[in-house]
Amino acid sequence: MGKLVSSSSIKMVVSSETRAGILEQFKRNIADCQLVDDNDDYVIKWLVVRNFDLVQAEKMLRRSVEWRRANGVDEILHQWSPPLVLVKYYPMSVIGNDKFSCPVLIASFGKADWRGILQSVTKRDYLRYVIYMAEKNYATMRKTSLLTGKSIAHQTFIIDLDGFSMRQRTYRPFREIGIEGIKMSEANYPESFRRVFIINAPKVFTFVFSMVKPFLHQVTLDKISVFGFDKNEWSAALLKEIDADQLPVYYGGTMTDPDGDPKCSSKLCMGGQVPQSYYLKVMKPIPKSYMTSLKLSGGSKTKLEYKIIQANSMLKWEFMTQEGDIDFGIHYMEKNGERVDLVNNKRNENNFTLEEGEIVCTRPVLYVVEFNSYNCLRSKEIWYRIIIDFP
Repeated sequence: MGKLVSSSSIKMVVSSETRAGILEQFKRNIADCQLVDDNDDYVIKWLVVRNFDLVQAEKMLRRSVEWRRANGVDEILHQWSPPLVLVKYYPMSVIGNDKFSCPVLIASFGKADWRGILQSVTKRDYLRYVIYMAEKNYATMRKTSLLTGKSIAHQTFIIDLDGFSMRQRTYRPFREIGIEGIKMSEANYPESFRRVFIINAPKVFTFVFSMVKPFLHQVTLDKISVFGFDKNEWSAALLKEIDADQLPVYYGGTMTDPDGDPKCSSKLCMGGQVPQSYYLKVMKPIPKSYMTSLKLSGGSKTKLEYKIIQANSMLKWEFMTQEGDIDFGIHYMEKNGERVDLVNNKRNENNFTLEEGEIVCTRPVLYVVEFNSYNCLRSKEIWYRIIIDFP
């Protein structure tokens, strides 16, 4: 039977009149922020996920604005081309619209070859693709809102776990990057969904969801319904929210491909086995002559500090290790001592690739690059180069 995910957290009830007043105050408080969307439907999302707490909502939004600038998110659709393997095998597509004109996304996560995907791209490219897809969907919603005159600010999300196996669940890189993607999405794309349907959930899903749940906002949890393998049950629930002509026959609707395919494979990416020709080449890393060597004892961490004197400077990095299992992150400190993460601690388990990237340092403050060794028993040697390019 379908279950609505719930939590014991207590939420303050805010009247519509009070909400309107708080929204106006919030807009004044963040007037200096350069938002990707200044419509009320977008702005109010930050208040909703923080239960209309002005201080917490503003803190969350400002951190996201900083994250967007540091990672070049506003330009990603025009300046970044995703790896072909993700375009072809990442199992998520927009199929139609629900009864409220919100786009319907179907993610066939159970059919995806997560090992193949994660052996074919770097972690950075994978997470950038998550951002890319989110930005693409939001751009489509904004365009549709302008064309139709309707406010469209949410999505209906169908997660199909048919085929989800123990082998997938036990693949640690998949678990870790999945949680990292959820944390990033919840921090920067709040209140995105109108409804979330998880269908064909196996018994093992209960354990998987227990690991994910702590990273989801309560407003997200309130919108999630979980169903097992009873198609009659979950298709009936879907059709309450989505017209039949907006759903493939496979999911209880009437839509088919021109050739009669009930899964609408021409419109939906269903995942599938990733050919090994896409796999990244595995080779022993060779430190470059300009790199600096750093040794970490078991379970220790090292912080490298960089004083940025000119806003919008570029901090670039590259590093490698022959030992793997290294945590890498970048943050800066506010004047009040508060830490602001720009690159969340990302675990690098791959012994054979060069990790590289860059961020825009939007503020002239002290930036901290941090390396952390997970293994408490073994020391690690890292070779790295970090440079600052002025604008």
